[in-house]
Amino acid sequence: MIDSVAQGREGRWSPRRLTLALCGALSIGVAGTGSASIRSEVRTTPVADILASVRNRPAYAAYIAAVNEGERGTLAMHGDAAIPAFARKYNMPCSACHTAWPELNAFGQRFKDNGYQLGNDRDSPIWVNPSYIPFAIRTTPGWRMERTTHQPVDDGLGGTNNVEKTITQSGFDISGADILMLGTLYKNITFGFVPTVADGEGVGIETAFVRFDNLFQSSWANLKVGKFELDNMLSEKRGMMLSSNGAFYQSYHFAPVGSASGFGLGDNQIGAEWLGRSSNSYTRFSLAVLGSEDGTPGLPLGKSYDAAVTLNQAFDAGKLGVERIGVYGYFGQRPTAFETSGGEPIPGTGTSNKSFYRFGAVGDFFLGKFEVIPFVLHGSDSKELAGGTRSATWNSGLVEFHYYVSPQLVFTQRDEMVRMSRQSDPATPKTLGNIDAYTFGYRWYPIMFSRAGLAMVGEVSFTKTIGTVPLSGDGVGIDPFSTSTGVRSTSVLLALDFDF
Repeated sequence: MIDSVAQGREGRWSPRRLTLALCGALSIGVAGTGSASIRSEVRTTPVADILASVRNRPAYAAYIAAVNEGERGTLAMHGDAAIPAFARKYNMPCSACHTAWPELNAFGQRFKDNGYQLGNDRDSPIWVNPSYIPFAIRTTPGWRMERTTHQPVDDGLGGTNNVEKTITQSGFDISGADILMLGTLYKNITFGFVPTVADGEGVGIETAFVRFDNLFQSSWANLKVGKFELDNMLSEKRGMMLSSNGAFYQSYHFAPVGSASGFGLGDNQIGAEWLGRSSNSYTRFSLAVLGSEDGTPGLPLGKSYDAAVTLNQAFDAGKLGVERIGVYGYFGQRPTAFETSGGEPIPGTGTSNKSFYRFGAVGDFFLGKFEVIPFVLHGSDSKELAGGTRSATWNSGLVEFHYYVSPQLVFTQRDEMVRMSRQSDPATPKTLGNIDAYTFGYRWYPIMFSRAGLAMVGEVSFTKTIGTVPLSGDGVGIDPFSTSTGVRSTSVLLALDFDF
């Protein structure tokens, strides 16, 4: 009845789940500033004073000094998409704003929050060299292997999907390409436009927005309108992991089996967002009003609206770096009935809206060269959306670890689980849909500068999903014969992640 609402489980190697989960390529950095004195400067000095001009860049000088002394940079949270063109525009190294791209450090987060502006005469496009274009391309060619157990297939004797086998697929592949365009239209007016291209799938628009920054000359007043990533502290667009099972967060896209909520916390949404922040971006909040289409253009559903809210706070922990904690919530509705014409639903006429919600907490903590990112979520879909006699509820959580051997070598690991606490139909096994996921990988950066970046990526990811298909879409897309069967999916990836 609500086919237009249902969320497809598309493969994460497509631009929607992999390439687009990667669309935050090089902004301007990889390491950050390194000493207590440098952190103090970033914490207390306005952006315009930190980098007053291209020829007098104390932040850059401090970064170089820190690298020369072998000190650990100040690291912070994830953010939205950015591009190496910013490094070219401001004549800065990529490492000014990143721990290891695509992840932002504290200064990079501040630069992004300020509308990709440093507060100098290069902010407005009318003052920059006409040859400068805020443009970059990112893609990820490589080799991958996908193996999925308990897949219903034909027996070869005339039967259809009547036996279960393990399906293995491997070979060279490419993720598609993101065309990244972000920058300033004028002072304090930011834009973002990210079309995506995939062989055989055409062109899609992942991001398209305009943001008015520092309204009323206040950092607490920034308004974004268009299609954009939610202000998630744990950004899926800046994730370091790229494999089919590892490139996305299971917690962000999980819904009970049979639910029609059709929502992904990591999906870009269409609407308006108000962002407020302190001058150093240590205190941040966002409030968003969004269409109830999970980012799908064309008003396919009804006339209802969703709401999202985030709040996070950072603390300077001295030599350990910048630590951040936050909370978030998403409250949405989906129609359960449509007007029809000739028996077919009329897009945009959805009625009888029913609710769902997600809320939780997240942290980003540094212990020397270790970064630890814990995340928890509680979710609920109303009984009408979940298809039973009561609302469906579940809990999920993950812990992600990054170990920075150097600014050019990072080891990554993530453990994640999803557990149903109540099925909508009391007769449904309580474990149906439960997920365990584990990912291990590394990123080595032989090239990192303002014209291009290259990361050599190795990764293996394992998932176990009870009674249904993996969220990655691996396998044949059909549930196993038994609702108690654990479907195991394994992804192995060796790839070159580059942009220019």
